[in-house]
Amino acid sequence: MDIMANDFSKGKVWKNIIYQAIPLMLAQLVQLLYNVVDRIYIGHLPGADSMALTGIGLAFPLTTLVAAFTCLFGTGGTPLFSIARGAGEEERAEKILGNTFSLLLGSSLVILAFCYLFRKPVLYLFGASDASYVYADAYLRIYLFGTSFTMLATGLNGFINAQGFPRMGMLTTMLGAVLNLVLDPLFIFCFHMGVGGAAFATVLSQIVSCLWVLRFLAGGKARFSIKKQYLKVEGKLALEIISLGLAGFIMQATNCLVQIVCNATLKIYGGDLYVGIMTVINSVREILSLPVGGLTSGSQPVLGYDYGAKRYGRVCQGIRFTAVLGILYTLLAWLVVIQCPRLLLSVFTEDAAMLEAGTGAMGLYFFGFFFMAFQFAGQSSFTALGYARHAIFFSLLRKAVIVAPLTVLLPKFGLGVDGVFLAEPISNAIGGLASFLTMYVVLYRKLKREGAQQGQESLG
Repeated sequence: MDIMANDFSKGKVWKNIIYQAIPLMLAQLVQLLYNVVDRIYIGHLPGADSMALTGIGLAFPLTTLVAAFTCLFGTGGTPLFSIARGAGEEERAEKILGNTFSLLLGSSLVILAFCYLFRKPVLYLFGASDASYVYADAYLRIYLFGTSFTMLATGLNGFINAQGFPRMGMLTTMLGAVLNLVLDPLFIFCFHMGVGGAAFATVLSQIVSCLWVLRFLAGGKARFSIKKQYLKVEGKLALEIISLGLAGFIMQATNCLVQIVCNATLKIYGGDLYVGIMTVINSVREILSLPVGGLTSGSQPVLGYDYGAKRYGRVCQGIRFTAVLGILYTLLAWLVVIQCPRLLLSVFTEDAAMLEAGTGAMGLYFFGFFFMAFQFAGQSSFTALGYARHAIFFSLLRKAVIVAPLTVLLPKFGLGVDGVFLAEPISNAIGGLASFLTMYVVLYRKLKREGAQQGQESLG
């Protein structure tokens, strides 16, 4: 393979980003189907009412914890890998890949053991009742056995995209998700396994995705592959990976914190019904956030490569394109929520009480949804270019400093359950603008100046 075939410093920046982003969005959509399809089927279980969805909602924090550790190593290794590629450091790039594989595998085994052994007290701590625990445990005790497969498939798939194979990256998740789509109704309804059947179908699908990723990265098609001599974790390199991945880890870990706080607070002020409503709203948010998340994730290999190649003007072009397109999309998504909240809720449940109460809650939760695009643009730019401390700070600011405390405090000031749903748009506005404006002042303006100097020197 010609090394220049996937050279992101060539061609129009926006085309490179779209070329990366579209297959990645499709891959993320397919990946999202793993959980969303589960929730859709579970929400329509005969005789379960809203309790099955409530149980799944209680399991969310632990599944989010798995995602957090995946981000710690996956989103930490991938930008370093892209920067190394752009700088022509091929051996370092393969070391990053090998070390990331070992870190993902080792951490997944520890997480599996911990979560499985302590799942009962943890679920009750998260706000489970005796009725909802039955569903949460039935799902979680099976789902956890797919931890290693999930982390390896998701954490390593970015290395396929970063090598310029976004369509192959899309296929890695598409195979498993299509299988999940087929197996879910089979295990849930035909084999009468209920919630446990949804988890079993998901685990089987994750295994398929993982084997596909490993087959590609260990085979001859990838320019940079997993090699035995680079599997031993090097302390210094691991720290670099963890340092850059901390932003993604904290974002997911604080998501876990917010889910715990939301579920526990809603249990107090609204009961199991509102825990179920939050489960549905989170599902809708994941779907509507996917395009802007895919866009910013797709921009990272391009920004990282051009930054490593010292093409600063192109980096600025990529940041501008990503921010503008993200804002326009999230404005459109907000309009969709305003126009048809009940329709979006009905995809996941037929429960009349949940539909009635959920309509107002969704309007509050998604208010000013476009501010999320500012958070995505600022966060992804810091991460792509190796500004780990900035990325970490703004991950903590929005979730841990703003939304989690507001989730607890607003209901106490007479807002009740409405206060829980209002905490999200407030955090989006404050945290998103703070992240984007800081990125503009600290990073973008500096790159723009350096790009202009390069242009003058080339003319001279």
